[in-house]
Amino acid sequence: MPLSIPSPFQVTHTTDRQNMQLLIQLRWLAVVGQVVTISLVRWGFDIYLPLYEMLAVLAGLVITNLICIWWLRWRQHDISSSDLFVALLADVAALSLQLYLSGGANNPFITLFLLQVTLGAVLLKPFYAWGIVVVTGCCAVALAFFYQPLQIMSHRSGAMHSLYLLGLLISFGLNAILLVSFINRIMSNLQLRDTRLADLRQRAAEEEHIVRMGLLASGAAHELGTPLSTLAVILGDWQRMPSIAQDGELMEDLHEMEHQVQRCKSIVTGVLLSAGETRGDAPETTTLVTFMDRVVAQWQSHRQPGNFVYRKQVARDVPIISDTSLQQMIFNVLDNALEASPDFVQLVVECPAQDDAQLVLQVTDSGPGFKSEILAHLGKPYQSTKQRPGGGLGLFLVMNVARSLGGHVEARNREQHLGGGAAVRISLPLASIALDDEPHHDLHPRTPATPG
Repeated sequence: MPLSIPSPFQVTHTTDRQNMQLLIQLRWLAVVGQVVTISLVRWGFDIYLPLYEMLAVLAGLVITNLICIWWLRWRQHDISSSDLFVALLADVAALSLQLYLSGGANNPFITLFLLQVTLGAVLLKPFYAWGIVVVTGCCAVALAFFYQPLQIMSHRSGAMHSLYLLGLLISFGLNAILLVSFINRIMSNLQLRDTRLADLRQRAAEEEHIVRMGLLASGAAHELGTPLSTLAVILGDWQRMPSIAQDGELMEDLHEMEHQVQRCKSIVTGVLLSAGETRGDAPETTTLVTFMDRVVAQWQSHRQPGNFVYRKQVARDVPIISDTSLQQMIFNVLDNALEASPDFVQLVVECPAQDDAQLVLQVTDSGPGFKSEILAHLGKPYQSTKQRPGGGLGLFLVMNVARSLGGHVEARNREQHLGGGAAVRISLPLASIALDDEPHHDLHPRTPATPG
């Protein structure tokens, strides 16, 4: 059965994609900012700039960003630290060219190199982060010697000094604003990654707990099987003894004892089935409708609910293999509903005709509904209002079975005008339980509602 739990590698992969998207957004801001700055310097302060060359650099930056967007959309593999390194190198190259065309190290916007260094320190592995430091350092030193000087038309040295200070202040403000904005967003991505990793660790611990519980229950069931069989043999022998057979009251007690022993044996069998011990014993091929009808009939015969409604909205009856874990999951949800609402329980089975259809099982009742703390921690073990040992494992087991089949479980409280109570909705990919090599049987019209 395919697990729907993402790996830590996938979580990190998602975070790196988000960081690449942040670099793309920052590049768009750089394009807009450079257009505004070039326009202001050229026509606002009447300083000559090589516009065609600088606009060509901007065009290259735009093309680079469009390529990055296309590459990120179609890239299905991981985004590595080297990919982020290359993206930052493109920004460093564009900034170096613009500074070369506008005064080199004399341009106050040379401090924007610090933005690339800071982003590299946060986003990249140490090797690549130091690579950004070396590259930006080399570019800054080179720009001190190789550059095209600004051609100043009407500014005196004092005015130029004021313009330099103004540019330095603007550069400082840009660095501060961009660093705070993007570092906060990057840290938010990293915090989300840490939260997802913590959730994965918690889920793995819960599933390990389930495995241990299953092993313990399976071992206990095996140990109980032998004494229960011995008791059943002894009770049968006693019933055939003439002296006991003549005592009607004693025979009634023996019949009751035998009934209870058989009940214990059926419980032990159910524990072994839920532990998956019968998976290798000639799995039975059936259909979805047949399987659900049999599960519902078995549950009704064991629990004998007062008012049970069973509805099927199945567009086609697909062949499946009878799955004891799925059966136990349905039993758990129905048992919880019956315990909360002895007067009314409803099960609705929905399966549309699409190839990628979802099998939806919805159980509703008219009980008091879920408490808010139960809904807030849905699926966590031992979250229950039942004051008994082991309470709160029902939905935990249900969610783990659904997750192992690639599905999910939702729980909510129903509106009061609909009768109140709780509703549990289980969605499973039909492909996870269906036999692909068998023909599908369309059901037209849909099976009508059948009250139990």
